[in-house]
Amino acid sequence: MIISIIVCAFNERDTILEVLQGIHDVEFGNDWSKEIIVVDNCSTDGTREMLEKGSWPDTKIIFNNTNLGKSASIRLAIDALSGDYAVIQDADLEYDPSCLPNLLAKTQTDNAIAVLGSRIIGGRPNYIYYHAFLGVRLLTAVTNLLYGSQLTDVATAIKLVRVDVLKSLNLVGEGFELDFELVDKLLLAGHHIHEVPLSYNPRTYAQGKKIRTIDGFRALRVIVRDRLGLSSLYKAG
Repeated sequence: MIISIIVCAFNERDTILEVLQGIHDVEFGNDWSKEIIVVDNCSTDGTREMLEKGSWPDTKIIFNNTNLGKSASIRLAIDALSGDYAVIQDADLEYDPSCLPNLLAKTQTDNAIAVLGSRIIGGRPNYIYYHAFLGVRLLTAVTNLLYGSQLTDVATAIKLVRVDVLKSLNLVGEGFELDFELVDKLLLAGHHIHEVPLSYNPRTYAQGKKIRTIDGFRALRVIVRDRLGLSSLYKAG
């Protein structure tokens, strides 16, 4: 069995090497091998050069010639997947790669098709910006209301999905909205989404955090759009 790990990077020179090393250090068990797919989204801070000079086993690196947006870059990686399950791992250190085996374990104990790493369950939420916490709570509440789910953290960046299901979802997002579109379409397809707790170490805007308030409004639009079945009107880039 193969676990595919998707890493989308844009201007992450301070963390990308540590993240990749952390992924390679993670042990998933004797029955699992790794496939790492890194997409550099036209970085301009030296990240691209680090990836060009580096060498990691079982790793494929895709270099975008223009900034396609996070979601579009993840879709490129999805097209290249050959594993059985895939998980999205951010290129910063807000989420430690050591949490990934906990998500994969859920597929073995509960035969889960999709697993989210929740920043809410299992402890006190850790946020620097109160508006970010409120935004996550709002987007999660709207998702639960519209889709009949009982999730705690739809905005988490750590999401694991069985690859055949992931490739069937017809994702069309380009910016940051794939985090929400992925959840929407899993629920619309009738899949139960499991959650496991994880630790979260948020960074500040000065440290490179890229999501802004406007992205929250775009996420809300996507949640409503998908519930109304309008995503087919958006052409994947």
